[in-house]
Amino acid sequence: QGIERGEFVLHYQPQIDLASGRIVGAEALVRWRHPQLGLVPPGKFIPVAEVSGLIVMIGEWVLGEACRQNCAWQQAGLPAISIAVNISAVQFRSGRIEDNVAAVLADTGLAPELLELELTEGIVMVGANATVETLQRISDMGVKLAIDDFGTGYSSLSYLKRFPIDRLKIDRSFIADIVTEPDDAAIAQTIIAMAHTLRLEVIAEGVETEAQLALLRRWRCDAYQGYLYGRPLTPQQFLQQLSPTPAP
Repeated sequence: QGIERGEFVLHYQPQIDLASGRIVGAEALVRWRHPQLGLVPPGKFIPVAEVSGLIVMIGEWVLGEACRQNCAWQQAGLPAISIAVNISAVQFRSGRIEDNVAAVLADTGLAPELLELELTEGIVMVGANATVETLQRISDMGVKLAIDDFGTGYSSLSYLKRFPIDRLKIDRSFIADIVTEPDDAAIAQTIIAMAHTLRLEVIAEGVETEAQLALLRRWRCDAYQGYLYGRPLTPQQFLQQLSPTPAP
Protein backbone atom coordinates (compact mmCIF):
# COMPACT_ATOMS: atom_id res chain seq x y z
CA GLN A 1 0.00 0.00 0.00
CA GLY A 2 2.88 2.34 0.78
CA ILE A 3 4.20 1.87 -2.74
CA GLU A 4 0.78 2.41 -4.29
CA ARG A 5 0.16 5.55 -2.24
CA GLY A 6 3.53 7.11 -3.06
CA GLU A 7 4.61 7.19 0.59
CA PHE A 8 8.30 6.52 -0.07
CA VAL A 9 10.70 9.46 -0.14
CA LEU A 10 14.42 9.87 -0.69
CA HIS A 11 16.92 11.65 1.52
CA TYR A 12 20.43 12.39 0.32
CA GLN A 13 23.67 12.19 2.31
CA PRO A 14 26.45 14.40 0.93
CA GLN A 15 29.73 12.82 -0.17
CA ILE A 16 32.68 15.16 0.33
CA ASP A 17 35.96 15.29 -1.56
CA LEU A 18 38.73 15.22 1.03
CA ALA A 19 41.14 17.34 -0.98
CA SER A 20 38.81 20.21 -1.84
CA GLY A 21 36.10 19.93 0.82
CA ARG A 22 33.42 20.18 -1.88
CA ILE A 23 30.29 18.08 -2.25
CA VAL A 24 31.02 15.72 -5.14
CA GLY A 25 28.23 13.21 -4.70
CA ALA A 26 25.21 12.07 -2.74
CA GLU A 27 23.93 8.71 -1.59
CA ALA A 28 20.20 8.28 -2.08
CA LEU A 29 18.57 6.74 1.00
CA VAL A 30 14.96 5.61 0.98
CA ARG A 31 12.52 6.39 3.80
CA TRP A 32 8.87 5.45 4.27
CA ARG A 33 6.65 8.36 5.29
CA HIS A 34 3.84 6.34 6.83
CA PRO A 35 0.62 8.26 7.64
CA GLN A 36 0.32 6.67 11.10
CA LEU A 37 3.87 5.61 11.99
CA GLY A 38 5.68 8.68 10.71
CA LEU A 39 9.08 8.41 9.03
CA VAL A 40 9.99 4.71 9.04
CA PRO A 41 13.75 3.97 8.71
CA PRO A 42 14.88 1.45 6.08
CA GLY A 43 16.03 -1.07 8.69
CA LYS A 44 12.38 -1.58 9.59
CA PHE A 45 10.94 -2.23 6.14
CA ILE A 46 13.77 -3.24 3.79
CA PRO A 47 14.10 -6.80 5.22
CA VAL A 48 10.35 -7.33 4.74
CA ALA A 49 10.52 -5.89 1.24
CA GLU A 50 13.38 -8.25 0.36
CA VAL A 51 11.57 -11.35 1.61
CA SER A 52 8.36 -10.38 -0.18
CA GLY A 53 10.11 -9.41 -3.41
CA LEU A 54 8.70 -5.88 -3.26
CA ILE A 55 12.28 -4.59 -2.95
CA VAL A 56 12.52 -4.83 -6.75
CA MET A 57 9.67 -2.35 -7.20
CA ILE A 58 11.02 -0.08 -4.47
CA GLY A 59 14.56 -0.29 -5.87
CA GLU A 60 13.43 0.62 -9.36
CA TRP A 61 11.51 3.60 -7.99
CA VAL A 62 14.57 4.74 -5.99
CA LEU A 63 16.80 4.51 -9.06
CA GLY A 64 14.43 6.56 -11.19
CA GLU A 65 13.68 9.15 -8.52
CA ALA A 66 17.36 9.65 -7.64
CA CYS A 67 18.29 10.22 -11.28
CA ARG A 68 15.37 12.61 -11.80
CA GLN A 69 16.38 14.56 -8.71
CA ASN A 70 19.98 14.81 -9.87
CA CYS A 71 18.79 16.22 -13.19
CA ALA A 72 16.54 18.68 -11.37
CA TRP A 73 19.50 19.99 -9.33
CA GLN A 74 21.49 20.48 -12.53
CA GLN A 75 18.58 22.24 -14.21
CA ALA A 76 18.52 24.58 -11.23
CA GLY A 77 22.05 25.58 -12.19
CA LEU A 78 23.93 23.60 -9.54
CA PRO A 79 27.21 21.78 -10.11
CA ALA A 80 26.97 18.28 -11.56
CA ILE A 81 27.53 15.62 -8.89
CA SER A 82 27.38 11.84 -8.79
CA ILE A 83 24.30 10.14 -7.34
CA ALA A 84 24.85 6.78 -5.60
CA VAL A 85 22.02 4.25 -5.45
CA ASN A 86 22.07 1.03 -3.45
CA ILE A 87 21.13 -2.11 -5.37
CA SER A 88 19.84 -5.07 -3.35
CA ALA A 89 20.74 -8.66 -4.14
CA VAL A 90 17.11 -9.45 -4.98
CA GLN A 91 16.92 -6.49 -7.34
CA PHE A 92 20.22 -7.35 -9.02
CA ARG A 93 19.19 -10.96 -9.62
CA SER A 94 15.73 -10.05 -10.91
CA GLY A 95 17.11 -10.03 -14.44
CA ARG A 96 15.81 -6.48 -14.96
CA ILE A 97 18.69 -4.38 -13.64
CA GLU A 98 20.36 -3.68 -16.99
CA ASP A 99 17.12 -2.72 -18.73
CA ASN A 100 16.05 -0.65 -15.74
CA VAL A 101 19.30 1.35 -15.69
CA ALA A 102 19.20 1.92 -19.45
CA ALA A 103 15.54 2.99 -19.34
CA VAL A 104 16.09 5.42 -16.45
CA LEU A 105 19.07 7.05 -18.14
CA ALA A 106 17.12 7.40 -21.38
CA ASP A 107 14.03 8.73 -19.59
CA THR A 108 15.81 11.28 -17.38
CA GLY A 109 18.68 12.25 -19.67
CA LEU A 110 21.16 11.93 -16.81
CA ALA A 111 24.75 11.52 -17.95
CA PRO A 112 25.70 7.89 -17.17
CA GLU A 113 28.92 8.90 -15.41
CA LEU A 114 26.84 10.77 -12.83
CA LEU A 115 25.16 7.54 -11.69
CA GLU A 116 26.88 5.12 -9.33
CA LEU A 117 25.43 1.75 -8.33
CA GLU A 118 26.45 0.46 -4.91
CA LEU A 119 26.60 -3.32 -4.55
CA THR A 120 27.64 -5.48 -1.62
CA GLU A 121 30.45 -8.02 -1.83
CA GLY A 122 27.86 -10.77 -1.56
CA ILE A 123 26.15 -9.67 -4.76
CA VAL A 124 29.28 -9.72 -6.88
CA MET A 125 30.53 -13.04 -5.52
CA VAL A 126 27.38 -15.11 -6.15
CA GLY A 127 27.19 -16.48 -9.68
CA ALA A 128 30.42 -14.67 -10.46
CA ASN A 129 30.65 -15.45 -14.18
CA ALA A 130 27.15 -14.19 -15.01
CA THR A 131 27.59 -11.28 -12.61
CA VAL A 132 30.78 -10.02 -14.20
CA GLU A 133 29.07 -10.03 -17.61
CA THR A 134 26.12 -8.05 -16.26
CA LEU A 135 28.35 -5.56 -14.49
CA GLN A 136 30.53 -5.15 -17.56
CA ARG A 137 27.52 -4.27 -19.69
CA ILE A 138 26.39 -1.72 -17.11
CA SER A 139 29.91 -0.31 -16.93
CA ASP A 140 29.99 -0.09 -20.72
CA MET A 141 26.99 2.26 -20.48
CA GLY A 142 29.27 4.64 -18.58
CA VAL A 143 27.70 3.98 -15.16
CA LYS A 144 30.06 3.80 -12.16
CA LEU A 145 30.13 0.76 -9.87
CA ALA A 146 31.04 0.71 -6.18
CA ILE A 147 31.45 -2.02 -3.57
CA ASP A 148 29.51 -1.05 -0.45
CA ASP A 149 30.50 -2.08 3.10
CA PHE A 150 33.87 -3.27 1.82
CA GLY A 151 35.70 -5.64 4.15
CA THR A 152 32.65 -7.07 5.91
CA GLY A 153 31.77 -9.82 3.42
CA TYR A 154 33.79 -12.26 1.38
CA SER A 155 37.52 -12.34 2.04
CA SER A 156 38.44 -13.09 -1.57
CA LEU A 157 39.96 -10.09 -3.32
CA SER A 158 40.10 -11.69 -6.74
CA TYR A 159 36.89 -9.97 -7.86
CA LEU A 160 38.56 -6.57 -7.59
CA LYS A 161 40.57 -7.32 -10.72
CA ARG A 162 37.84 -9.37 -12.45
CA PHE A 163 34.98 -6.93 -12.03
CA PRO A 164 34.72 -3.41 -13.51
CA ILE A 165 34.67 -1.72 -10.09
CA ASP A 166 35.37 2.02 -9.80
CA ARG A 167 35.20 2.65 -6.06
CA LEU A 168 35.32 0.95 -2.66
CA LYS A 169 33.34 2.15 0.35
CA ILE A 170 35.04 1.40 3.67
CA ASP A 171 32.40 0.12 6.06
CA ARG A 172 31.54 2.34 9.01
CA SER A 173 32.42 -0.47 11.43
CA PHE A 174 36.11 0.02 10.54
CA ILE A 175 35.93 3.82 10.59
CA ALA A 176 34.26 4.08 14.02
CA ASP A 177 37.38 3.16 16.01
CA ILE A 178 40.31 4.08 13.74
CA VAL A 179 41.45 6.70 16.25
CA THR A 180 41.59 4.32 19.24
CA GLU A 181 41.97 0.82 17.76
CA PRO A 182 45.24 0.15 15.90
CA ASP A 183 43.79 -2.89 14.13
CA ASP A 184 40.88 -0.93 12.67
CA ALA A 185 43.27 1.83 11.67
CA ALA A 186 45.52 -0.70 9.95
CA ILE A 187 42.58 -2.23 8.06
CA ALA A 188 41.31 1.15 6.84
CA GLN A 189 44.78 2.32 5.82
CA THR A 190 45.45 -0.96 4.01
CA ILE A 191 42.15 -0.79 2.10
CA ILE A 192 42.96 2.73 0.91
CA ALA A 193 46.50 1.80 -0.18
CA MET A 194 45.35 -1.40 -1.90
CA ALA A 195 42.52 0.36 -3.72
CA HIS A 196 44.81 3.08 -5.02
CA THR A 197 47.26 0.44 -6.23
CA LEU A 198 44.38 -1.03 -8.23
CA ARG A 199 43.42 2.45 -9.48
CA LEU A 200 40.20 2.50 -7.49
CA GLU A 201 38.78 5.43 -5.57
CA VAL A 202 37.93 5.05 -1.88
CA ILE A 203 35.17 6.64 0.16
CA ALA A 204 34.84 6.23 3.93
CA GLU A 205 31.35 6.11 5.41
CA GLY A 206 30.29 6.86 8.95
CA VAL A 207 32.83 9.64 9.57
CA GLU A 208 31.75 11.45 12.72
CA THR A 209 34.81 13.19 14.19
CA GLU A 210 37.56 15.54 13.09
CA ALA A 211 40.13 13.04 14.40
CA GLN A 212 38.79 10.36 12.05
CA LEU A 213 38.86 12.82 9.17
CA ALA A 214 42.44 13.82 9.92
CA LEU A 215 43.60 10.21 9.71
CA LEU A 216 41.71 9.62 6.46
CA ARG A 217 43.26 12.75 5.01
CA ARG A 218 46.73 11.56 6.06
CA TRP A 219 46.08 8.21 4.37
CA ARG A 220 44.87 10.02 1.21
CA CYS A 221 41.33 8.67 1.24
CA ASP A 222 39.46 10.24 -1.67
CA ALA A 223 36.09 11.10 -0.13
CA TYR A 224 33.91 10.63 2.92
CA GLN A 225 30.35 10.82 4.16
CA GLY A 226 28.92 10.84 7.65
CA TYR A 227 27.43 12.91 10.44
CA LEU A 228 30.60 15.04 10.73
CA TYR A 229 29.48 16.84 7.58
CA GLY A 230 25.77 16.17 7.85
CA ARG A 231 22.90 13.77 8.15
CA PRO A 232 20.83 12.67 5.14
CA LEU A 233 18.93 15.66 3.78
CA THR A 234 15.64 16.21 2.01
CA PRO A 235 15.98 17.28 -1.64
CA GLN A 236 15.34 20.93 -0.68
CA GLN A 237 17.87 20.84 2.15
CA PHE A 238 20.43 19.28 -0.17
CA LEU A 239 19.71 21.98 -2.74
CA GLN A 240 20.63 24.60 -0.15
CA GLN A 241 23.83 22.73 0.76
CA LEU A 242 24.85 22.45 -2.87
CA SER A 243 24.07 26.05 -3.78
CA PRO A 244 27.17 28.23 -4.03
CA THR A 245 27.55 30.75 -1.23
CA PRO A 246 26.76 34.22 -2.56
CA ALA A 247 29.67 36.64 -2.62
CA PRO A 248 29.63 39.25 0.18
